Amino acid sequence: MSGIDLQKLHDFAVQLARDAGKMITSARSSQKQSHAEKKNSVDLVTEVDVAVEKFVIQAIKEAYPDHKFIGEETYSSAPAGKGSVLDDAPTWIVDPIDGTTNFIHGFPFVAVSIGFTIKQVPTVGVVYNPFLDHMYTGIRNHGSFLNGQRLPLNGPPPEINSLGQCVVAVEWGSDRAEDGNLKIKSDTYFNLARQHGGMVHSLRSLGSAALNLCSVAQGSMDMYVEGGMWEWDICAGWVILTEAGGLMTTANKADEVKEPGLCDRKILAVRGSPSRADQEKVIREFWEQTTGDLVYER
Repeated sequence: MSGIDLQKLHDFAVQLARDAGKMITSARSSQKQSHAEKKNSVDLVTEVDVAVEKFVIQAIKEAYPDHKFIGEETYSSAPAGKGSVLDDAPTWIVDPIDGTTNFIHGFPFVAVSIGFTIKQVPTVGVVYNPFLDHMYTGIRNHGSFLNGQRLPLNGPPPEINSLGQCVVAVEWGSDRAEDGNLKIKSDTYFNLARQHGGMVHSLRSLGSAALNLCSVAQGSMDMYVEGGMWEWDICAGWVILTEAGGLMTTANKADEVKEPGLCDRKILAVRGSPSRADQEKVIREFWEQTTGDLVYER
């Protein structure tokens, strides 16, 4: 694809994620990080975020000087109102610490997320949890893996018979305005849980978009719904999920089940199944429990 050696690029990203992971675990052990707020007390940023992203940017620039780069910290410091900066050029999309709040509180679901796109298509993904030493990797059309074991972990995935049999990952996000997306999320989650609604098997929140996607990819969760994420939150996990047979679509009810764009900011991920018809069926069952459309600006 475009003359790029994707296996070599993948191997570089894996080592880069391990090196960045060492920085994260070392910072957590030293307890010297200073905390600052983003928009509110829920969405925290640390000096470690910035340090790790600078390290990753420098390494990528040295190895792939002609490639573009999008990162959480560099994007957030750019001028407001810029919209999506993703284009068709080969682009690295990185979240230095996905699960920042988890990191602050010592909850070990934290990941370095390194994704790579060509023509805006997620093509290589590496998600590394340095606290659990879980390395998720994927290359488009070449499968995805956890520590070298092909995903999903237990072989061919079973059928998805109904929404009521699903474990669904949900998140609250940093947008806590009471009259908008938070209300829609809250009402939808209630519908998913209640006896006369979806009555899903259970709801889970890992606090990391990348690790939620990887958990669906490996088959330990069946679905993941989220609104408000950015491309660096999901690019790497997108590759890992879809290469494990998972399906990505929009979180908002639609006439057709189709894959959204990477910058859509509203996703519903479903694990692999022997039949796409099963996946689409459970997606439509989910959509029936939603109480409105999530709306996010860039």
